[in-house]
Amino acid sequence: MGLSTHVLDTMHGCPAAGMAVALYTTAGDSATLVKRLTLNQDGRTDGPLYGDGELRAGTYRLEFDVAGYFAARGVALPQPNFLGQVRLDFGVADTRQHYHVPLLVSPWSYSTYRGS
Repeated sequence: MGLSTHVLDTMHGCPAAGMAVALYTTAGDSATLVKRLTLNQDGRTDGPLYGDGELRAGTYRLEFDVAGYFAARGVALPQPNFLGQVRLDFGVADTRQHYHVPLLVSPWSYSTYRGS
């Protein structure tokens, strides 16, 4: 039924507005860019990453520019940053279901889960 994401900034307790995200399809060690986007004020995309009927079974990657986001917020980060790009590789088995891939992130940690 589709694919969506959103990001919550756990350091500041707010949505990660302005974070850059890239979506890829993957096959083994290779990845093909599908789209790049910037999260809106709610820390979400303006529309689904894949809409109803567009998502195919297979493997995907979401790549979140964590270091760029926190640097833009004025957070003093060490060089090199502990977290730069967070890559989430995941599989889609049943396209009749909606796949929601949220990210909870700070400059020092992240977590994710399969939402609905």
